Amino acid sequence: MENLENQINFLIEIDKLKNIERKTKIISGSRLENDAEHSWHLAMMAIILHKQANHEIDLFKVIKMLLVHDLVEIDAGDTFAYDTKGQVDKYNREILAAKRLFGLLPEEQGNELMELWIEFENKETNEAKFASSLDRLQPLIHNYLNQGDTWRKYKITSEQVINRNSEISKGSESLWEYAKQIINKSVDQGILSK
Repeated sequence: MENLENQINFLIEIDKLKNIERKTKIISGSRLENDAEHSWHLAMMAIILHKQANHEIDLFKVIKMLLVHDLVEIDAGDTFAYDTKGQVDKYNREILAAKRLFGLLPEEQGNELMELWIEFENKETNEAKFASSLDRLQPLIHNYLNQGDTWRKYKITSEQVINRNSEISKGSESLWEYAKQIINKSVDQGILSK
């Protein structure tokens, strides 16, 4: 019963992910996206786009990784992708959060989630590279469809967007080609500055 109680407590705790707002709006533009919605959308992207991965991947592992990767933001908060100051101590804040959150679970399950989170952060395996490519592509699509709302608000340039998102190619060359088209269209349409 103790394991079950720990599992339920963990599931209750991660409901807080619904309260963590990101800087990117949902596609309709009506409000900011929350981390839970973002994670769900990425898991669906993995299911639909997994054949776009550069290499064969374990799809279930990718989905688990995407559902776990932002849980640490419950404690650490969302660090904006282009916030250079926030990026400095991001990993330290997040590793403390990971230890606390995954420590709520029975040891075997907690260790599995910790390993998935670290694998995603390290971006060395085919699964992590593909998961990361989706994590970069999704807000790019949102920003494009929201007329560059977040880019304009924070004065983000196309060079910054290219530098951040070129990593998509490590997980999927075809998705990076698609992302480059979006970036070019965004510049041409004046919703992303050069």
